[in-house]
Amino acid sequence: MDRALNYANIRPYAVPHSLEELAGPADGIVTLPGWLDWSPRRSYNLSDPAALRVMYEQVIQEGREQDLTAYLNADLLARVWPALILPVRVRRLWESRFIGLRDRAA
Repeated sequence: MDRALNYANIRPYAVPHSLEELAGPADGIVTLPGWLDWSPRRSYNLSDPAALRVMYEQVIQEGREQDLTAYLNADLLARVWPALILPVRVRRLWESRFIGLRDRAA
């Protein structure tokens, strides 16, 4: 398959204008709507580091801008950013806008 035609390389991803917009929950259990997570288990305990990472990966990859601001928290994002498993293009989009995330991942 031609790399230029790979869906991951052309699909649109939302990126917030600023990290300060990310005012989602910082603790508790979060249940994502079906358009963000279509798995049978859509609830995530934010005090569980593995669950937090999976939820953030899902929201970052599938979310619209309003989803990012509703479900992501800037402080938690900065903490887990280096451990997130994201498509290369997504990571580049976010790190090109937010140098602090790139510095944390280095």
